[in-house]
Amino acid sequence: MYIIGIDLGGTNVKGIIIDEKGTVLKQHYVATHDNGDTTWRVNVLEMVLYLKSWLQEPVAAIGMSAPGLPDEQNQCIAFLPNRLNGLENFVWSNYLGETSYILNDAHSALMAEATFGVAKGHKNVVLLTLGTGIGGGLLINGQLYQGLSQMAGHLGHLSLNATDDEVSIVGMPGSLEYAIGNYSVAKRSKGRFESTWQLVEAYRKGDAWASLVWLSSLQKLAVALSSLVNAFSPELIVLAGGITFADDALFEPLKQFMDFYEWRPGGKETPIVQAEFGDMAGAIGAAGFAMSKIKNTL
Repeated sequence: MYIIGIDLGGTNVKGIIIDEKGTVLKQHYVATHDNGDTTWRVNVLEMVLYLKSWLQEPVAAIGMSAPGLPDEQNQCIAFLPNRLNGLENFVWSNYLGETSYILNDAHSALMAEATFGVAKGHKNVVLLTLGTGIGGGLLINGQLYQGLSQMAGHLGHLSLNATDDEVSIVGMPGSLEYAIGNYSVAKRSKGRFESTWQLVEAYRKGDAWASLVWLSSLQKLAVALSSLVNAFSPELIVLAGGITFADDALFEPLKQFMDFYEWRPGGKETPIVQAEFGDMAGAIGAAGFAMSKIKNTL
């Protein structure tokens, strides 16, 4: 069985072919060209035609990772305002000529890890993507939980302070996304740092202000993760996204904060691990999701 996975991003379209074991046989990139019209669709189609031509074998399905919220059947993106004009309610199976399943991009990151990566074999998993903003996904009893409106897993919009003046894009005050997302570094650091990378580098050098800002963010992340442990009692927490490349500067202090905040009945500590897949996680996860859908119909 061969599956094509597509990651539709605002800058690039990433494509892969995988087999049943999750081996990436081919990968390819093209520019998205989101210029306000629908010409970007042609780039997706050309990506699929290129991969099929290279394979010279039938594909069982196409999985696509995209921003926005899919419909209940994962046939299209039902809600995505102000981006990728023409994506909403566009049925990809008709356009691409193959059975296609569409998944939210953060959910795709979870499916990559659950199907082929560090979460394989686990039934109950929480994943957070730590990047410009904060996304996430929930695996419950071995299945991706999408919830009402397929919006489950927007973990960045957990509120850590109901009276905070900072409001997230969905209207939540004191959000986790503001507390640690890369987009808010300049404001959180009073203009001292422009990115998480700059902040972490200064923290590593012992800068007192950087240490205060960074460790405050990790304290809030630990509170949020501990709250998720209380709510879902997962077997595993997976952290993905660019901020996780801070490595020990992230995971070591986070472990110390978790030791303080996490409730551990019987001494059971929830493992927190770094995601295995990086740049191609969206395409791999979308392909894994499509594969699971096809297998369920056999």
